[in-house]
Amino acid sequence: MAASASSRSQFISSSGGNSNVPLIENSDSDLILVPEKKSWKNFFSYLGPGFLVSIAYIDPGNFETDLQAGAQYKYELLWIILVASCAGLIIQSLAANLGVVTGKHLAEHCRAEYPKVPNFMLWVVAEIAVVACDIPEVIGTAFALNMLFSIPVWIGVLLTGLSTLILLALQKYGVRKLEFLIAFLVFTIAICFLIELHYSKPDAGEVLHGLFVPQLKGNGAAGLAISLLGAMVMPHNLFLHSALVLSRKIPRSASGIKEACRFYLIESGLALTVAFLINVSVISVSGAVCNASDLSPEDRVSCEDLNLNKASFLLRNVLGKWSSKIFAIALLASGQSSTITGTYAGQYVMQGFLNLRLEPWLRNLLTRCLAIIPSLIVALIGGSAGAGKLIIIASMILSFELPFALVPLLKFTSCKTKMASHVNPIAISVLTWVIGGFMMGINIYFIVSSFIKLLFHSHMKLLAVVFSGIFGFSGIAIYLASIAYLVFRKNKEPTHLLASRNSQIEETLPREDIVNMQLPGGGGVSTSEVY
Repeated sequence: MAASASSRSQFISSSGGNSNVPLIENSDSDLILVPEKKSWKNFFSYLGPGFLVSIAYIDPGNFETDLQAGAQYKYELLWIILVASCAGLIIQSLAANLGVVTGKHLAEHCRAEYPKVPNFMLWVVAEIAVVACDIPEVIGTAFALNMLFSIPVWIGVLLTGLSTLILLALQKYGVRKLEFLIAFLVFTIAICFLIELHYSKPDAGEVLHGLFVPQLKGNGAAGLAISLLGAMVMPHNLFLHSALVLSRKIPRSASGIKEACRFYLIESGLALTVAFLINVSVISVSGAVCNASDLSPEDRVSCEDLNLNKASFLLRNVLGKWSSKIFAIALLASGQSSTITGTYAGQYVMQGFLNLRLEPWLRNLLTRCLAIIPSLIVALIGGSAGAGKLIIIASMILSFELPFALVPLLKFTSCKTKMASHVNPIAISVLTWVIGGFMMGINIYFIVSSFIKLLFHSHMKLLAVVFSGIFGFSGIAIYLASIAYLVFRKNKEPTHLLASRNSQIEETLPREDIVNMQLPGGGGVSTSEVY
């Protein structure tokens, strides 16, 4: 794009089905070329997408749900973290495989496969997921500002609109430097939680029991389990991962594609293992501290209604009087890192489903405004406790929306006309459908049981209960019918596989529209080889 940033249109529509015109100029983006020669050193060429995706596994929403899970149920919900992490690794690797093999990301496949109305509805659901993901970032940032400067939470919510401008200001130093800084701060708090494990001394036997023995005891356990699932396996991450892998120019031989899929699996495994350890440590520390017999009255009150705004006392043994400030800084960094992934995911979702593009600052600002509205209302009415509960609700929304990204992904990667020889093996297909069925089953169980409980325990008149029941169960029926449509609809659109050696295809790799879809820095695009 020759025009300067100031003269570019903020809203772009491409007429081509798979146009490679750069969506957004960015000087920092490198086209990474993977050597033809097979070597373990090639692994370093693939580093990046998995770790960027894993940021969503340690964002403020995860911290909030982890803290409440530990405070309320000690180690009983650790098995959800294990199941979600294993499921996340398998599902994220499928998303990466889809992009590597076909050269298209998940949203583009949906646009090619589904009729206009279902495609539009899937886009709406995906956009809601991006907004729901941004709500914890808004509230987490507001809590961080409250801890650092004693700013009321509702004012902090309003100030989060400025974080977009701050992010863009830092962007001139480079995307990778910014991401490294954020990762450093987030891992600082992770190390603090790991050290705190030494002080809190959780019972190893109880931790292992919680990890490997599934149980949902007590009122609210199912809802919190769904929140943990939603905070771990996010629908927008599937769109994001399938697009990020298109930034590498991999050898288009069968062995080259196989190597890329294998290295992306290893990279995702490393990234999600780190995220798993962080989540386990947060729950274990929260569970050990809040269930200790010698807990002070003040800390016991905090544990009864634990949220991000009160959690810094958990690190007092490690950080002393600085616990609140350092926790706030790491929470701020965690939230801003999720802003980056949310912006990228939002860009890919809009480009893939509608073939439309927004400037990243405008895209981020629109998403942020939609997230600020409910956060501000809840913060004004319910204060920090209400804002913390909104994070749980946002995570539940993500869990309910997961089937609308997961089912298409499973269908596409199990389809031989799309994946050819790289189609999922039968064992992987069975395993992924079992995982997907489990996640959908727990969602449906919670929705139905909660709605029935609401009807029976409400104080509404009989007529109101009847109409509410009709309306509610109609909504549940539509939800189930929508999932059934995606599950049982046969794939109709074959994908032109990039595995074949074709000069025209070679010129389209890597996807420059994907490489350049980052926050603007200025200048041209450089190309580098990694050996």
